[in-house]
Amino acid sequence: MSRPVNERLVRSGLQQRRFKPAGILTRELEEVVLSLDGAEAICLADLEGLYQEAAAQRMGVSRQTFGRIVEAARRTIADAIINGKCLRIEGGDIAMRQEGVGMMKVAVPSRAGEVDGHFGHCEGFSVFSLDERGGIVGEESVASPAGCGCESNIGGVLARMGVTHLVAGNMGEGAVRVLQANGISVTRGASGSAREAVERFAAGTLADSGTPCTGHAGEHGAHGHAHGQDCGHGS
Repeated sequence: MSRPVNERLVRSGLQQRRFKPAGILTRELEEVVLSLDGAEAICLADLEGLYQEAAAQRMGVSRQTFGRIVEAARRTIADAIINGKCLRIEGGDIAMRQEGVGMMKVAVPSRAGEVDGHFGHCEGFSVFSLDERGGIVGEESVASPAGCGCESNIGGVLARMGVTHLVAGNMGEGAVRVLQANGISVTRGASGSAREAVERFAAGTLADSGTPCTGHAGEHGAHGHAHGQDCGHGS
């Protein structure tokens, strides 16, 4: 007996549609079908640039299942484009994902309850759970991984906890890109109490400063970053 297929979560904006080569009637073309979950996988992996683990979490499937979905979707699209076929998007075992509804988790690089200005060397991460109204309903701590920010897997660790946003003091663009690829949005420019910073973020009064942390060239050398990698606290 085959295993039942779990419904894959897709964004509500995805619709059934058809694409075809110009100048040829649809009835004269061979047709291939891209399922809505395949289209969602392409959106997550190729448009949003998420790592497969983060994309799989968005769709509510395992990383292995996501890999199979996106591989099949890419092959279908390539077949349509290269061989001039009509591409129809529809179907699939799906459920619509309600964006922005329910619990949210926000992480803050912290030290003694305060926002730590150095993401790559913070003491740990305070993770706050927010309800649908933006109120804090829970808090937990995550130890900072060993090594510099660019050498750790903290993005994956936080993503597996369900973290979707990170509020920080400053960090380099490389660290921001890694977090974003794990499905975590970053807001820089916070200071003071970690809890109060999250409250400001939830209230919409904390905007991303866009300012990377600077002035740590000596530290980069001490950590062996002569190759120019971003350590999470420099640009």
